Amino acid sequence: MLKIKDLHAFYGKSHVLRGVNMEVNRGEIVSLLGRNGVGRSTLCKAVMGLVAPVGQVEFDGKPLHGLPSHDIAHAGIGYVPEDRAIFPGLSVAQNLELGMKKKGQTGEQWTLDAVYKRFPRLKEREHTPAEVLSGGEQQMLSMFRALMGDPQCILVDEPTEGLAPKIVADVAAILQEIAQAGIAVLLVEQKLSIALDIADRIYVMGEGNIVFEGTPDDLRNNPEIRKEWLEV
Repeated sequence: MLKIKDLHAFYGKSHVLRGVNMEVNRGEIVSLLGRNGVGRSTLCKAVMGLVAPVGQVEFDGKPLHGLPSHDIAHAGIGYVPEDRAIFPGLSVAQNLELGMKKKGQTGEQWTLDAVYKRFPRLKEREHTPAEVLSGGEQQMLSMFRALMGDPQCILVDEPTEGLAPKIVADVAAILQEIAQAGIAVLLVEQKLSIALDIADRIYVMGEGNIVFEGTPDDLRNNPEIRKEWLEV
């Protein structure tokens, strides 16, 4: 579904991504792990065209590199950034409606009613400004807004950062439901436990490149990789 080949990215003279190769298949959760600053968030931004990529990004067999971000989104990729990027002065419902690819769309899997059914707290706060929601509610709002466009692939950057354990479990359950619906999920995550619990495959990034690829069990059984590239 999503193929990344020899991907490089720069911030000025800083060479952040150094020839990354990876792929995410339909209905699969792939976790991208690594310490802060190794380029995981930059990878998501490069896929979305928010950072100029050098290399190949293909989605469903079609090249994306060089396209503007809105065209990449319309091609079927949803993005949940690390900072959530909600619109604070707009209501919950208005934020969700902004995720629709076309105004008043109907018949798709992710509708307002479907979102409210999966996370009733958003229904309760439907007309509440997003800025007064809790951190967990804002994270759910950001995830569901991305889903309102009915993407075939979703990039989720650090969704559990700073959240209470109950909300972390809710986030994990939603990500599994998304994958079960046939959507490809790339999860950038700092918490090793959630990645090991829900991922089908894992990549570990270090120094701007992939240093490990395998299953959760492969990583569990590889203390050398965990010590060198993940442990603080």
